[in-house]
Amino acid sequence: MTRSRGMTLIEMLIAIAVFGIVAAGALTFLTSQGRAFRRGNDRLDVVQNLRFAAGTLEKELRTMGANVPDQQPFLVYAGPSAVAFSADYATNQAGDAYAVYYDPDLPNGAVTTILPAQAITIPTGAFVYPTTTYTRAGTNSPAELIVFYFTADANTARNDDFVLMRQVNNLPPELVARNLLQTPGEPFFRYYRLVVQVGQPNQIAEVAQGLLPWAHTVAVHRSPGDVAPFNVIDDIRGARVSFTSTNGFTGPRERQRAISRLVRMPNAGLTIRQTCGDPPLVTNAFLAVLGVSATGDPLVRLTWNRSTDEGGGENDVEGYTVWKRVAANPDWGDPYLNVPAGFVNYTYDDEVVASGDIYYYAIAAQDCTPSLSSLVTAGPVVIP
Repeated sequence: MTRSRGMTLIEMLIAIAVFGIVAAGALTFLTSQGRAFRRGNDRLDVVQNLRFAAGTLEKELRTMGANVPDQQPFLVYAGPSAVAFSADYATNQAGDAYAVYYDPDLPNGAVTTILPAQAITIPTGAFVYPTTTYTRAGTNSPAELIVFYFTADANTARNDDFVLMRQVNNLPPELVARNLLQTPGEPFFRYYRLVVQVGQPNQIAEVAQGLLPWAHTVAVHRSPGDVAPFNVIDDIRGARVSFTSTNGFTGPRERQRAISRLVRMPNAGLTIRQTCGDPPLVTNAFLAVLGVSATGDPLVRLTWNRSTDEGGGENDVEGYTVWKRVAANPDWGDPYLNVPAGFVNYTYDDEVVASGDIYYYAIAAQDCTPSLSSLVTAGPVVIP
């Protein structure tokens, strides 16, 4: 009978020591990997925050002046920490081909000009805008007011961090990005203006920070009073955006990344040219009559023939804009409907009507400039 030999105490101690060395090495490796992964996440948070904030500013600032009527200022306010401008940036009408973006979920207050009754004070400044109504062909301008501004973040323990906010017209401001710092020695916005000198090439020069803020104090752009020194803001052609992004931590875990980006404004100072010739001729035979839907509910049926300039004349009509109002409101307000061109006769059933109301409608042809014909009205239509 043979006996199995066990481990001696020395052998066991050696085994434990070897296992301890291996476990310590593995633990050190895993800890190092965890730290590296956390550092990577911290850096990624900083970069993503930086890119989103800078990208949003650049994307929207470049649309400044897009489809803005000549009498409406394209640049409203230029300050070290805030900028306000006009642009037909968004529409909620499917047939509107002139806005930069289409979003059917946007409220009407975010897709047209701001009215004097809705005037706001530009954040970080004391400039109130607007003081007049901007129109095109007798209707409200499609260009909304867009404001970007940096303001101190009241939701953190730090006293040096900011948030970037975006506001459209008089709607509540929206948060774009937080965990932003002011880059040492740099304002959030620097501006560059066009300098025209007789007999010399045009130049771009930086606007001294001591001269800011600039505001479009003359209500109507290109009016007789919109001259130097009041129109210097119209010379701005670019802005440099500078800030530093953090990951929201302080101490050893804090990560920072700075950015400075020049944003050109290609639509600044441009006038709306009559590239399609004269404004289109008015449509004809515009009728609004009471009808009944398939479910038995009342509706208003709109019918009209195509404009003379669609399929003939200047042949440049791209669509039709329709307005709607109740009898108690004399203002046509914002467009109610946009209908693309392409037919000989047009029919639209308006089912958004209320019993007891009286409705009036107006229509205009729109060309590629875009210019509108004079309005043709129809109504009243009484809803039983």
